[in-house]
Amino acid sequence: MAIIDKPSDYFNTKLYTGTGSSNAVTGVGFQPDLIWLKGRSVASDHKVFDAVRGGPNNLIQPNLTNAQQTTSYFSSINSDGFTVTGSDNSYNASNATYASWNWKANGQGSANTDGSINSTYTSANTTSGFSIVQYTGTGSGATVGHGLGVKPKIIFFKNLDSGTNWVVQSTLLANRTQLVLNGTDAQNTDSRLGNLDSWSNSVFSLGTYGDMNGSGNSHIAYCFAEVPGYSKFGFYTGNGNTNGPFIYTGFKPAWVMIKRTDTSADWRISDNKRPGYNLINKTLYANGPWAEGTGNSLDHVSNGFKFRDANTADNASGGTYIYMAFGQSIVGSNNVPATAR
Repeated sequence: MAIIDKPSDYFNTKLYTGTGSSNAVTGVGFQPDLIWLKGRSVASDHKVFDAVRGGPNNLIQPNLTNAQQTTSYFSSINSDGFTVTGSDNSYNASNATYASWNWKANGQGSANTDGSINSTYTSANTTSGFSIVQYTGTGSGATVGHGLGVKPKIIFFKNLDSGTNWVVQSTLLANRTQLVLNGTDAQNTDSRLGNLDSWSNSVFSLGTYGDMNGSGNSHIAYCFAEVPGYSKFGFYTGNGNTNGPFIYTGFKPAWVMIKRTDTSADWRISDNKRPGYNLINKTLYANGPWAEGTGNSLDHVSNGFKFRDANTADNASGGTYIYMAFGQSIVGSNNVPATAR
């Protein structure tokens, strides 16, 4: 994978204020292929849209088990953002504040025949290590092509036709182990899950679990591979101290999501756009509808992040945690140095 000199060409957080009517959100920097919306000042369910699932108004919600729904939230997806319309509290209420997290894949994509199940669409950005894959489940063990050209590190799965959990699998976890994005559960092992040892540079594997391979059901998979200087996914162990562990990423983080794996805990999200600065004290939670929370949690620094509290959700003594981080700047081929926030 090539060096990414400008990470915001592939991932960017864009904050906006609702208008209660047509609202053009610009400044994303690219036409987003995955949009994740969350109310900040208002309690609201998370909303995810992508370029693959037949148009921008097909909604799935990371904090809920609901099947895909058809909405009319967007009037357009644009070269530099998107336009929302209407006055719903969850995405465009007048004077309410919102966060949008945006990723670039490769538009709607095309069919992929690398696996034993041919994907309906695979939209892959091999530069940034991100692909969106839609496929129809068989209920039997199978493989599906992801289009990345390297082995993914983390995949989020959702059954679009059924009220099932969001399954998160990662090669950082033990084989046939999952986390649940819409819940607080610790990691758990299930023989019906896909074989992580079978993930390769071309395919991921599916077991018989209906949440990710329901027979005749349409499914979506968001696949992420690490790209040095742009994305980093890993584990750390907490120390239960306000002088918490430092996690090296090799870049200044733009977005970090953390989940404790050894016991029940929320999925915590911080980014570089929501006011708070260091210490980062603005948190949203992927598994819940709550408005933005506060609390001195961590520093985003030039080459990683460091914890500044003893909260059990992110820094319990001996607690184990998984994280995803995307960067905002590095020392790349353009010789632009990262600086502390």
